[in-house]
Amino acid sequence: MRKPILFLFILVLILHAKVMAQSDSTGMRVKEKVKKGWTWAALPVVAYDADMGLQLGALGQVFYYGDGTTYPEYKHTIYAECSWFTKGSAVYQLFYDSKYLIPGGIRITADLDYLPERALDFYGFNGYESNYQASLTNQNSADYMSRVFYKIDRRLYRVMADFQGPILGQKLRWLAGINILGIQTGTVDISRINKGKKAGDKLPDTSLLYDQYVKYGLIRPDEKSGGTTIYLKTGLIYDTRDNEGAPNRGIWSEIMLLSAPTFLGNAPYAFVKLAVTHRQYLPLVKKKLVAAYQVGYQGTIGGTTPWYIMSYMYSSFSLSTKPDGLGGARTIRGVLRDRITGDGVAFGNAELRWKFFKSVVMKQNLYLGLTAFMDGGMVVQDHKITPNTVPEDMKAFYFNQSSDRLHLSAGLGLRIAINDNFIISADYGFALDKQDGTNGLYLGIGNIF
Repeated sequence: MRKPILFLFILVLILHAKVMAQSDSTGMRVKEKVKKGWTWAALPVVAYDADMGLQLGALGQVFYYGDGTTYPEYKHTIYAECSWFTKGSAVYQLFYDSKYLIPGGIRITADLDYLPERALDFYGFNGYESNYQASLTNQNSADYMSRVFYKIDRRLYRVMADFQGPILGQKLRWLAGINILGIQTGTVDISRINKGKKAGDKLPDTSLLYDQYVKYGLIRPDEKSGGTTIYLKTGLIYDTRDNEGAPNRGIWSEIMLLSAPTFLGNAPYAFVKLAVTHRQYLPLVKKKLVAAYQVGYQGTIGGTTPWYIMSYMYSSFSLSTKPDGLGGARTIRGVLRDRITGDGVAFGNAELRWKFFKSVVMKQNLYLGLTAFMDGGMVVQDHKITPNTVPEDMKAFYFNQSSDRLHLSAGLGLRIAINDNFIISADYGFALDKQDGTNGLYLGIGNIF
């Protein structure tokens, strides 16, 4: 179990702000400071996982506001994160975004990542059609097989360059880009995880769900180890938000075609995907209470999507270091990560965002917020598999008889925002069905939409 020491750091920040700041709760209106030039914010990354080991590192983001006339919109931002677990998992990310680097109102968003994960979730395909048994990972259960039974080893390399240009001002924009995903997959390295553990804490050297999917051909031999996918991105974006980091009002909708053609070396797994997302932000109390929601669909409309990229979530803004779903920190909080995987998925999120404390602390605009949320999603286009090779008496072990249905979660979140753009988030979500797990605590940067 991961112990989020970073959460203690967030609580210290809150207490520090309450001591030093003049709050608007006194009835006095707090005047925001218009930011100019360069500002920055940084956080340590410290955590512990029983199987992954100690996590250490740091993350930070730099913003440039120029003469302040565009505030709270920044002119340039650079985000960097470098953190690693002592047993191999890590996050190395460098992200850049600007509407002002290229003349003519053309926005560039670039991302360079290496994201190795020694124990990434894998629960099979098509949501509830795949049977999840929590007892298999519980050492106190008679059914125990391994704490990492529903895990795989994956290394993800990501290079992205996306461009947006005006059609009707900045409200309606075109989108074009080229993205490269290099993915290497395999079974969990048990010997690496067991290194240095006491005998009673070691993982058994047993066959995991991934190994069995490969054995029975549910994952084809030519894609079991991953591969490289190069895809082109085109689309349209309609954006009327008053502030990108934490909107008080407006709409953000996008439609994208993602094509991984054979001439870029994607054969035999060339495909075309459609991704459509609509987000809206409704002010209930001016600059204090906002109702926000998003609905979306991502699915294959041509070709064949390999299994190792099915869970990848596409977006016109790629800051997230957890690009997988549905389920987990960036999609359905409280549901197991990657629990809902298929050739096509639909999803939705609804949030009520309350800014309950606002002030200027050490010349930085700061607010604290609470969020109540409900998330949901389901597979709407199955990934075709052939279970005929699975022994008849084992089919109930792997599969449920019912098709997928809506997966739901609900929860609460805390936000600490600096200058309306650097947002520290903590969300705690509960799955509403035991087939989706129990709950999850997520610490990160930014709202999920």
